[in-house]
Formats: sequence, structure tokens, C-alpha cells
Amino acid sequence: MSTTKTKLSPIIAGTMNWGEWDKNLSVKEMNHLMHICVENKITSFDHADIYGGYTTEEQFGKAFSESKIDRNAIQLISKCGIQMVANNRSTKIKHYNYSKEHIIWSVENSLKNLQTDFLDVLLLHRPSPLMQADEIAEAVTKLKSEGKIVDFGLSNFTSSQTELIRKKIDVNYNQIQFSATQLEPMLDGSLDYMQLHSIQPMSWNPLGTVFREDSEQTRRLKKLFSQLVVKYGVGSDTLLLAWVLRHPAKVLPVAGTVNIARIQQLMKAASLELSLEDWFAIWSESIGKNIP
Repeated sequence: MSTTKTKLSPIIAGTMNWGEWDKNLSVKEMNHLMHICVENKITSFDHADIYGGYTTEEQFGKAFSESKIDRNAIQLISKCGIQMVANNRSTKIKHYNYSKEHIIWSVENSLKNLQTDFLDVLLLHRPSPLMQADEIAEAVTKLKSEGKIVDFGLSNFTSSQTELIRKKIDVNYNQIQFSATQLEPMLDGSLDYMQLHSIQPMSWNPLGTVFREDSEQTRRLKKLFSQLVVKYGVGSDTLLLAWVLRHPAKVLPVAGTVNIARIQQLMKAASLELSLEDWFAIWSESIGKNIP
């Protein structure tokens, strides 16, 4: 049974959009955003070494250093394993690398960039067909013994891939794509498996495609939400997070917004009790028919 040492906030701030890949926030703007998140009880920040083409962690680290926020008041999550073609890397083709040396090097690099002594959670970013569970376990054990990581988890791993890794080392988390428009994890056994083995799910893109695409599915959901926002007095994004949070696997949504007004509303999802029928209504509208 895996035991988690880290307590993450019920909603996690995703930093993928903070840097060069999207909003291109300045160090000063990141500093301000960190304070806004912490003031609103969003204390966990989700990173990956590759974000911003290997630049966002360093920008965030500078902002964190300037913010004077107590390190023990926040939780830092990062990921490694994807090797991208980027200006500051010699990689020739996108691939995955889970050698012991690379995992350790990646974590030490993230620590330097984030200006911290430890990661609260290290995740392996995507599964590789060539990953060796023994070698991964050796790297994680060494990093834990040196105090460089507290907890360990996975990202985008299937249940069988997770089983392969957890035969050799405790797995505390698995960050997957789960939302009202991405239902597979609750139907294919993934979330059941995580509950069975005390693995806490995180969900990337927890708002799904509702605000990103105009399709029959998103139009159906928006029509339903036009009624639910009146009933519950919160925005559609808060309702979508509340839908994810209602699942008994205790999923932690990773919210990527940098909109301050939205950030101030997000934590309402953690205390919002969607009625049973409204939860199922969202599922029904997502699939366009009554549930089986």
C-alpha cells in the first residue's frame, strides 16, 4: 500500500501555459500569479521540465525566489522523461528517456531551475515501451534517500503500465486526462485501479473541450450549464471541476488558467456539492443520450 507524504491542494495550478508556450508571462507577472494562487488556497504548482521548451521552470524559479513565499507553504510537482527537440538541447528527434542517469539529471536540473532543494512530487511524464522498472526504481530510491523528491508518481500511464512500475517502487500519483468530455478513465477501470492501490489521480485538462471546441457535444453541455450556473451561482468552469471532484477516486484537477478572476473562483468547486442527478445529467449530455 503506497502512503503519500505530501498534501496537495484540492485544485492544482498548472504552469504549462505560463511561459513561452502560451501566455509568456514575465517573472513579475508569475510572482503576482503565485501570490494570487496561494491567497486562494491553491498551493500546489504542476510543472514539467519541457514546458516552454525547457524555459518555464527557470522563469518560475526566479519568480518564486522574488516572491518570498515560504517553500513549506507550497508544493512543487514536476515531470521528466520526454526529450524534445529544442534550441537549448541536442535532441534530434522527440523520444522518451528513463535511464537512471537521465532521471537523476533531470530532477537535479529542475531543482536548480525552480530554485528549490526538493520536489514534493516527481512524475514520469509519459510511458515508454523501453522503460525498465528496476532502473526507474533505483533512480527514485536514490532521489528519495537524498531528500530531492518526497513522493513519486506517473503521468498518462495505463493500469498495466502502472502495475509494472509499482512492482518495484511505490506509486503515489498518476496524472491522466479526465473531464466531462474525456470519460475513458472512469469507464476503462483506470480510476478503479487507482482507488484499489491508493494512487491519487490528478487530471490534466479537467475542463475538457467545453471552452475550446464548438461541437454537438460542447453545445449540449453549454445548454445544460446555462441552467446549472443559475442553480448553483458559479461559472461553468467551476461546475466542470466540481464534476471531476465528485468522483470517489479523489481526483485532483490541474487548472491551467492564468485569469485572476477565474483563479479566485476555482476553489469554490472543492466545496460545491453537485446533486446526483446533475452529475449524471452532465455525463448524459456529454455522450448525447441517456447513460446505459
